[in-house]
Amino acid sequence: MAQIVIVGAGAAGLMAAGAAVRRGHTVTLLEHAPRPAQKILVTGKGRCNLTNACGEEEFLRHVRTNPRFLYSSLHAFPPSATMDLFESLGVALKVERGRRVFPVSDKAAEVRQALLDYAAGAELVYDGAASLLLEPLETEPPPGKKKGPACRCVGVRGVSGRRYPADCVLVATGGVSYPGTGSTGDGYKLARQAGHTIVEPVPSLVSLVSSDPDCKKMMGLALKNVVLTLYEDGKAIFSEQGEMLFTHFGISGPLTLSASSHLGDMDRHRYRVEIDLKPALSDQQLYDRITRDFALLSNHAAQGALVKLLPASMQPVMVQRWGIDPATRANQITREQKRELVRLCKHWAVPIDARGDLAHAVITAGGVPVREVDPRTMASKKAAGLYFAGEVLDVDAYTGGYNLQIAFCTAQAFAAHLEQDTKGGNAV
Repeated sequence: MAQIVIVGAGAAGLMAAGAAVRRGHTVTLLEHAPRPAQKILVTGKGRCNLTNACGEEEFLRHVRTNPRFLYSSLHAFPPSATMDLFESLGVALKVERGRRVFPVSDKAAEVRQALLDYAAGAELVYDGAASLLLEPLETEPPPGKKKGPACRCVGVRGVSGRRYPADCVLVATGGVSYPGTGSTGDGYKLARQAGHTIVEPVPSLVSLVSSDPDCKKMMGLALKNVVLTLYEDGKAIFSEQGEMLFTHFGISGPLTLSASSHLGDMDRHRYRVEIDLKPALSDQQLYDRITRDFALLSNHAAQGALVKLLPASMQPVMVQRWGIDPATRANQITREQKRELVRLCKHWAVPIDARGDLAHAVITAGGVPVREVDPRTMASKKAAGLYFAGEVLDVDAYTGGYNLQIAFCTAQAFAAHLEQDTKGGNAV
């Protein structure tokens, strides 16, 4: 059995600790925040979308960065395993639209407590990791062997100065989004100390900033069953149907978050979003519907004629963008004006000026490059005895429970590897 130190008591760290303890290992969890797993409490708008009830191939199609890295770990611990585990811990689950999985209670705190209970056999120490304890290894491999790690990780030195010796160390510190919940990027510093490079962290699954004043006019308006398409230099690079939200600074909501993960260098490219407000209708079908509405509301002014077509807060904004005299009666609106209204409904444009700030991103893209980590075991290729799991890795996915599942399956891959080594009689 091994002496394990896990740095970070978030979703990945607690999952790994519980799995390792149940395999008979001795685990110390190092956490610098005053309360562990705080980020769990803000996921899914406080309800915690803990996984997605889809198959492995479908899951991987929703992984934005480095999906192939997850083949082994996701196969070994798929979403169904996550659901079984939480239900065994007393969390009743439900599946909502888009196969999103939530606790029946709609309380993220229940998921957090279940993770804490799962990891209860580990020693939780409130002392962050200041540095890794590393020892050099033989740098020249034997004849016929590939060059291996240049050093071995034998523990961690805490911020307090205390040393925590270990047979292996798992870094599960998360990224740098929502720093108030404890995600401060410490894992990147530890990885660099062991010789890893870092893919620059950027916000992913983040709201988008727009200078369009119409967004502020419609602040708080949530649209459902619309299609959002993101354009880069005039080319569509993302399109999906779902929900979005207008805010005082731009747009947000699930569709926006997913689209944001496709943004590249915003200094080099121009971006805009187009929203199809009526995706179930073709242009001609929408034209015919508008014609019928206007016939029924023939004596209403332009804005009143839109009452059956658009939400109340969007009606005056549409009239202004439409460019029609607000006093125009519905029975006076020309064919050309109706076709322009169809175009606006099918292609509502929002220029995108910037990503929302990193502090409020749902997750962080970037981190430890997957080419430097064994995908079966999460072991570092730079330092023996060092492992990574969760958001600290350069793997990220769309919204919908996928990112927490990545944290869970990579954590379980780490713990399963330790059990295999123990059974085989090998040193961890």
